Amino acid sequence: MQTWSLVSICVLLGVVVRWGVSLNSYSGAGKPPMFGDYEAQRHWQEVTHNLPLHQWYFNTTNNDLNYWGLDYPPLTAYHSWICAYVAKMINPEWVELHKSRGYESPMHKLFMRSTVLVADLLIYIPAVVLYCLYFTDGSSKKKVSTMLCFLLYPGLTLIDYGHFQYNGVSLGFALWGILALGLGWDALGSIAFSFALNYKQMELYHALPFFCYLLGKCIKVGLMGRGLFLLVRIAATVLVTFALCWLPFLSDPGQALQVVRRIFPVARGLFEDKVANTWCSLNTLIKIRSILSANTQLYLSLACTLLAVLPSCIRLLTKPTFWHFRLALVNSSLAFFLFSYQVHEKSILLAALPACLLLNDLPLMVIWFLQASTFSMLPLFLKDGLLVPYIVTSLAFLFFSIYLLSALDRCSEDELRLGAYNKLLFCLPKMDLGCLVRWKFYISVAVMAGLSIASAVLVPPPRLPDLFPVLVSVAAFLQFFGTFIYFNIVQFSGTSSRKSQKKNN
Repeated sequence: MQTWSLVSICVLLGVVVRWGVSLNSYSGAGKPPMFGDYEAQRHWQEVTHNLPLHQWYFNTTNNDLNYWGLDYPPLTAYHSWICAYVAKMINPEWVELHKSRGYESPMHKLFMRSTVLVADLLIYIPAVVLYCLYFTDGSSKKKVSTMLCFLLYPGLTLIDYGHFQYNGVSLGFALWGILALGLGWDALGSIAFSFALNYKQMELYHALPFFCYLLGKCIKVGLMGRGLFLLVRIAATVLVTFALCWLPFLSDPGQALQVVRRIFPVARGLFEDKVANTWCSLNTLIKIRSILSANTQLYLSLACTLLAVLPSCIRLLTKPTFWHFRLALVNSSLAFFLFSYQVHEKSILLAALPACLLLNDLPLMVIWFLQASTFSMLPLFLKDGLLVPYIVTSLAFLFFSIYLLSALDRCSEDELRLGAYNKLLFCLPKMDLGCLVRWKFYISVAVMAGLSIASAVLVPPPRLPDLFPVLVSVAAFLQFFGTFIYFNIVQFSGTSSRKSQKKNN
């Protein structure tokens, strides 16, 4: 009973923080003609409510795709349609065709913010609670502490409740899939992850680990016997789930092809804004977009992404344990973020979710990465007028996570699983790697704090108007790349948490 009381308090604190952030500004507030992501979500409600389904993804006189046209899979469109139905009952002006463009009012803001919170309460937060209770080692206090830190992660809160998106829906479905697979419910996990993919196509960042983990389990059981039956059952489950999600679009092949074209817009180029990935950081030194053709950029990013994700996936395929599955999720999503085509700064949330799953196992490294992921989106937060909530939520997360998870006290080489590094660095003098990591963490936090202050209060020189966004993206990229190398080495080191061993071996 006491545990559930603590769980309720943690959930309440998570909700309070989310609602507190929602009281601030949002993307594109009062900025015509395109406004921002808030208007994009509202416009999708307008389109799905007023137009027949076969026009949702097509450019027509009533659906100008250049004005926030739908570019997410069907489940996002259905979600917008449900929200629009409720909005119409409250105030028809919110979704009136054409006339509602750029609609802004306190009541509408309250409604839109509420839809995000309801989605979190139904999908994301219950998955976090159950994951932390079932898959966190230690006492009830440790489980609840991990849960609170998970719920207080500022990056997701600032994007969904500040900037304005529904990332909690797709991430929540993915987390339900991870939870089900951890409990051995492979078919249910496949259904949940299929929902995630059909809500946001960026969930492809997690797709290879799901595939390799399930295939590896089937191979381990034996593909000539029970393993084949399991594989066929999982494949059939995924196909049926996709068919149900896409059913209204399957009657006409042209409809389905148009949806695919909308959700994979390769014409946008290698990258747009300043993103903390390889291509944007490298572009500061070598103008890749000017030197290479668009097709070459596409093939280069595809090849680099596959090469980066391949070792982790092969390791998972040969050793399909839940521990390696969670590590592969981090490594795959980071590989996609660092090397893939047309990455947005918000895509780092796809790497942050699996990192949160390791909060109790590798607290300092995960806290470090989560803090850096929030910092990497600083230019976006400044653009949206979210500086104060960025500072408050970042400091709160840093304090509570380090204190509750004893992160700075768990810095031995064994705790950080740095034994493999000593083997790689055998030619160098013996070093206290735990102490070195701790000091690098302090320096990193100081750099992030300094660049945050500079970005907020200093005016860049006229000749370098993007100086601070570039510095932020490069500093974050270096930390992301280091994290990517670290988690790959941990996955290949052979060590795992005690609970993972008990559940999978």
